[in-house]
Amino acid sequence: MTTIPPVTDVHTHVVPPGWPDLGAPDSPWLRRDSTETATIMRGDREFRRITDACWNADTRLADMDADGVDVQVVLPTPVFFGYDNDPDDAARVAGIFNDLTLEVTGQAPDRLLPFCQVPLQDSDAACQELDRCLDNGHRGVEIGNHVGDRDLDDEGVITFLQHCASRDVPVFVHPWDMTPAPRTDPWMLEWLVGMPAESQLSLLRLALSGAFDRLPESLRIGFAHGGGSFAYWTGRADNAWQQRRDLVGADSEHPPSHYAPRVYVDTVVFSEPALNVLLDVHGPERVVLGSDYPYPLGERPAGRVVRESSLLDDQKDTILRTNAERFLNA
Repeated sequence: MTTIPPVTDVHTHVVPPGWPDLGAPDSPWLRRDSTETATIMRGDREFRRITDACWNADTRLADMDADGVDVQVVLPTPVFFGYDNDPDDAARVAGIFNDLTLEVTGQAPDRLLPFCQVPLQDSDAACQELDRCLDNGHRGVEIGNHVGDRDLDDEGVITFLQHCASRDVPVFVHPWDMTPAPRTDPWMLEWLVGMPAESQLSLLRLALSGAFDRLPESLRIGFAHGGGSFAYWTGRADNAWQQRRDLVGADSEHPPSHYAPRVYVDTVVFSEPALNVLLDVHGPERVVLGSDYPYPLGERPAGRVVRESSLLDDQKDTILRTNAERFLNA
């Protein structure tokens, strides 16, 4: 009898309910406002208001049932990464977050799959925390797309990604820490413009620096929010690689589009035309269901664009089910 793969959402977030105030001036902490609401604080500033969907497994499971989702990958919320801390403090932050996350996902281990975070500013510490978490039941790792001015082609980050490949661990990259500016302050433009640009920047750095040429093709790496702007501008990047090899293509063996099929991207793009671009650029086996649950800029119900699209049923099933199995090595 053939087993039908579960519908899997690879992009959801958690904020553990027991998160402590670690005392640093701008470190995130959780202010509980009621039994069902809380606010992520940065020092004395409100960062984001959240609901118990961030920490209550019962709420999360009920929403999954309503959306027709069998399994969620549960990722850290990037504001807790701690990349601006010294490595020892960042390792302590990661350990606290990772252990608390297991308390949430452990309530439904067959449906909630935890990904850990690591102190990415120190490759040795990051590898050590990843190994500890894998021993404790985490299924993969989420990283931010940069550590200060160091991007994914940084030697330390490459070392960590090579370690992930050697451990056969999926890596999910999330844009974060966009530089505030007066032009992007209004109307959430920091998120609407800055986040897509961050992912495009990091993917281009991986491609143009030659990092992809040095990383094993066995590395399973995925990017949030459809990979940002990357898929829509591969033609421009390829043209620059061809026309100005002295400046753009000097460090990589191939143009950027060549590496796109090595990258998984999620479906949080909110329109069928955008989804079709991802399928064309990254390939039908590299697009996975993602919702950004439970945050308000995410997709509800999860998978709506895929389910309502004009794709054939087997194409929808590949996106909703089987591609995630490949990414997770489930």
